[in-house]
Amino acid sequence: MVLLCPIKKKSKDNKHLKLNLLKISRTITHMTQAYSDEIRTAAKLMYLRRCPVRQIADDLKLNNVRVVYQWVKSGNWDSLLQHETVEQAASRKLIALIEKNTKDDADYKEINQLSNLLDKLAGVELKKAKIINEKKHHHQADATPSKSKKKSSIKNDISEISHEALKKIRDDLFFDYQANWYNHLNERTRFILKSRQIGATYYFAYEAFEQAVITGENQIFLSASRAQADIFKAYILKFCLEHFDITLKGSDCITLSNGAELRFISTNGRTAQGYHGHLYIDEVFWIPDFEKLNKLASGMASHKKWRKTYFSTPSVKSHGAYPLWCGEKYNTNRKRKAEFDLTHATLVKGAVGPDKIWRNSVTVEDAAAQGCDLFDIDQLRNEYSDSEFNNLFMCAFMEAGESVFNLDDLLSCAVDSAHKWVDFDITKDRPFLNNVVWLGYDPALKGDKSCVIVVAPPMVKNGKFRVLERIYLKGSFQHQANRIKELTQKYNVQFIGVDSTGMGLGVLEKVKEFYPSVTGIHYGIESKTRLVLKTIDVVDNQRLEYDAQLTDLPQGLIQVKQTTTRGDNVTYESPRNNMGHADSAWALMNALSNEPLNNNRRTATVAMG
Repeated sequence: MVLLCPIKKKSKDNKHLKLNLLKISRTITHMTQAYSDEIRTAAKLMYLRRCPVRQIADDLKLNNVRVVYQWVKSGNWDSLLQHETVEQAASRKLIALIEKNTKDDADYKEINQLSNLLDKLAGVELKKAKIINEKKHHHQADATPSKSKKKSSIKNDISEISHEALKKIRDDLFFDYQANWYNHLNERTRFILKSRQIGATYYFAYEAFEQAVITGENQIFLSASRAQADIFKAYILKFCLEHFDITLKGSDCITLSNGAELRFISTNGRTAQGYHGHLYIDEVFWIPDFEKLNKLASGMASHKKWRKTYFSTPSVKSHGAYPLWCGEKYNTNRKRKAEFDLTHATLVKGAVGPDKIWRNSVTVEDAAAQGCDLFDIDQLRNEYSDSEFNNLFMCAFMEAGESVFNLDDLLSCAVDSAHKWVDFDITKDRPFLNNVVWLGYDPALKGDKSCVIVVAPPMVKNGKFRVLERIYLKGSFQHQANRIKELTQKYNVQFIGVDSTGMGLGVLEKVKEFYPSVTGIHYGIESKTRLVLKTIDVVDNQRLEYDAQLTDLPQGLIQVKQTTTRGDNVTYESPRNNMGHADSAWALMNALSNEPLNNNRRTATVAMG
């Protein structure tokens, strides 16, 4: 009987507590509903630019910070924050700084540093340096002081930008192959097969901006993830600020003073419908479900005035975009089949096919021959296997017939993590809080890159693995071990699988010094078979997710083939050419090996200590 009183009292107290919490919740909800959609949108934009909640509340004159937290929760804004590549991180930070209402000297200094970094990534760093030097000489020769330009009060006012100024910038910045793309601007559809890192995203961002200024027509950028679409946006903001001292404003859409809209959307975004304009779609050969994408694209650019531009590095011929590239789609159900000339000799300059699509192929050697001096091609051939080099830099499609993985299955695992992963933020000291991760390490050969994959194992039975990070390493055994040690401090690491065959043994011994339970995986017929079969099982059962930007992951997995030894034993391998092989693929398989092949799958836990 003595126990009944406190239980009853506790129940009564809990009832009052719940009523108070309900009142508070209703009060906050009422307060949040009192603000306009414009205020909510402004708060969301600031939050996604990682402004402190207190600053958001102060700048927008909200009642208190609880209003912002309520919007964050109800709108699931945290799910829009994601892990980033260097280019994505630089773009995000640059956008945040440029859109800042008041800037100090430190902000302008960081804007300049980030701008230079993006120039380097886009391959125009040296060209811009020459332009700046020419301008300095010009100003020294001209003794007449220039008049300061008066800031316009009109939002996104581009009325003072002349056609001549735009042409001058285009002529200064871009190489001959990019000039060729501009010369075929008015083609209804352009389809460009390209080498990696030749400045396609940079160029098309400028082309679209220039056309928006000149014509007043809408431009739409459609990418596999919002983070990639924001790279287009960062380049456009950069162009305006650097060359015209104009700060453009807008989140998903920037509306210029002449009415032209610049939209930045992802392929799986809920709002990726209902818009019309000239359309730019990047890395189409690495976007899953191309048929669905193409229907969406056709709807956006169905009117005869709108143009479509597809550009991408190649994947495999079984990808859904290949029938459009090779003309097979055009010939479907036609009695008289048209012939499509896809030879390099024809496509290096560009050619219009029977389907009225202008096709162009630009290899790294083509780019070098047309003025691009960014690459040491001989060094690239040393750093990559023949198949990797040909795929990444020579516009060659990978042979998928012998692969143990199907590219469509792999691409179906790609997600826009900004929309999907609500519990991961790479910008924080503990990106995944105290949730468990597993690491997989694949060692370098003589000169290629080692690779570390950070995998979040399933938190429920039969759940999905998520690839949180992919990191390439170079340097001594100690240096690479130190980088792995940093990951153990950054994450709650409960498994590390290291390929201990050959050079991996050196890293394994160093890792043991700070992580004694590290698992060495000696590659042989049996161990490689287990690794591959486990990964096949995970992919086939759709238990893998990775951000759509990590295209090197499916590139690596598609290279894994079944073969036989001299003794006719079945084994698995990826192409090696003294130095390179499918690093990320084997690193992933080493991480996944911590889950057994049978169905009694382990689930992740969270350490509370």
